[in-house]
Amino acid sequence: MLRIARKSLIIGMITAMMIMPIAATTLAGEYFEAEDPSGGAMMFDLAVVRPVGIVATAVGCVFFVVSSPFSALGGNIDTASEKLVKDPVAYTFKRPLGEFESARKSQTY
Repeated sequence: MLRIARKSLIIGMITAMMIMPIAATTLAGEYFEAEDPSGGAMMFDLAVVRPVGIVATAVGCVFFVVSSPFSALGGNIDTASEKLVKDPVAYTFKRPLGEFESARKSQTY
């Protein structure tokens, strides 16, 4: 049991350390002028971010279907559909290829 917890902690720390440079670059990007996306950004978007967005859209749809009875009872089904379905769909399919800055600053695509 302790071995599993230790391995999970190590994997989590390694994952967090791998994500840190990407997050730092993204946060630092708002201090620079907006330029046309580079070819590398477009390839990264197409090869990594878009497939992750498709998976996030599918998972969000599943969670929306599961949570919809509870959301309907709570009166917030519109908010649930927006956050779990509409936002991932817009980020994945309506955002220009390679543009991450505009997606963060405004959620209207």
